[in-house]
Amino acid sequence: MSNNTYSKLIEPSIKDARKRRKEEIKFSIFDINPKYLNFGVGKKYHLKTYGCQGNLSDSEKMAGILEALGFIATDIETEADFVLFNTCAIRENAEERVFGELGRFQKFLKQKPDMIIGICGCMPQEEKTVRRLKKSFPYVKVVFGTHNISSLPEYVYDAFNGQKVVEVLSIEGNIVENIPVKRDHPAKAWVDIMYGCDEFCTYCIVPYTRGKERSRKPESIIEEVEALAKAGYVEVTLLGQNVNAYGKDFTDREYGFANLLEDLNKTNIKRIRYTTSHPRDLDLATIKAMALGGNIMPNLHLPVQSGNNEVLKRMNRKYTKEEYMEKINLLKEYVPGISITTDIIVAFPGETEEQFQDTVELVKEVEFEGAFTFIYSPREGTPAANYENLLTEEQKHDRLNRLNDVVNAHSLKGQMRFENQVVEVLVEGPSKNNPELLCGYSEHNKLVNFTPKNAKVGDLVKVKIIKAYSWHLLGEEL
Repeated sequence: MSNNTYSKLIEPSIKDARKRRKEEIKFSIFDINPKYLNFGVGKKYHLKTYGCQGNLSDSEKMAGILEALGFIATDIETEADFVLFNTCAIRENAEERVFGELGRFQKFLKQKPDMIIGICGCMPQEEKTVRRLKKSFPYVKVVFGTHNISSLPEYVYDAFNGQKVVEVLSIEGNIVENIPVKRDHPAKAWVDIMYGCDEFCTYCIVPYTRGKERSRKPESIIEEVEALAKAGYVEVTLLGQNVNAYGKDFTDREYGFANLLEDLNKTNIKRIRYTTSHPRDLDLATIKAMALGGNIMPNLHLPVQSGNNEVLKRMNRKYTKEEYMEKINLLKEYVPGISITTDIIVAFPGETEEQFQDTVELVKEVEFEGAFTFIYSPREGTPAANYENLLTEEQKHDRLNRLNDVVNAHSLKGQMRFENQVVEVLVEGPSKNNPELLCGYSEHNKLVNFTPKNAKVGDLVKVKIIKAYSWHLLGEEL
């Protein structure tokens, strides 16, 4: 069969991806067609993941599907029969890295012409990506997006039978439950609670690549968390593009994110975290749920993006600096000692030096204990891509460097408050820089390297902090 024969050819449409209807979300249960069972026996797969925690969670599901088909994972690229790139579309440099990797893999095809290469995730949801793949990377045989992971068995089967698959659905999205999962960590697990985003920040491609906000049923989430606890998992991180909007799409009940936290607080899982939050949707009920403590960890990642109201308005963030600070103050009141981190974009189109300084002042006022800081990256199809930006590259990097100096100073200050304190650490494994030490994360999500006594991976251990550094704490197990 010709390698140019398509079993599927459905390309993305930004216009269709932008739509938001009021139709109810469709729920379905994953099931593998008997036709595909054992198809992967004797074959190996190699999965490369880029981007956010949502992509990592998706990769665990795709690995689960592939292993249900009989495939075996390999870390050796040239051994793989099937190579799949799960991609991110948030920033241009991340996309270029993927294209560079695709080019590198072309040489492997000369050694192993039967190797099947695929690409999925957020990048294929962009029209320009599929155009470029078809033109410059014709040897990529499988292309799909974020909405049809459950169709992976069919795509792989068709590709290994000589056909090409391009199926990128520009739909608002539904929910498929019970997809098999191969988890990457023995003690920590991602748990998707919702998918998609309806915020439409002017710089962000996610509402187009991930579809509309749609929530899993709370019963399914609670059941998954309880099953993880029973299986020996210690910590779960609840995932969504905007977890604070959880439940807003329900038509059969009044049940929001705060209700979910309250119910999960009663489960047997020992640690709960969540990401990512949108300040507009962070309400007092959720803050009070965090104040319950117990298995709900005292840290929160709350992206602010800018400290200037005019810039926030151009970003379509739907809150002001004052409203953001009100919620920060409530968090600090209800959850004393909470560790707060954030995301910040500098050099957004039209940002003046004075507006940039407002962001710097906000960082000082909040005293964030860490921040992911970025220079604005235009994404084709978003409104901000058409905004005029008069800043030079030198000016953009200068602002980023000045901001990072302030962020780093407050990060160190936030770390130093734990010197001579005892923290509880979930052990991850050996420290990267010193194999004689173990490392893990504290309740406040601080990386701790420590001298062990009896600790092993997956344990919760007490550690006395003896020294604080900007990006980690050093301690010894008690």
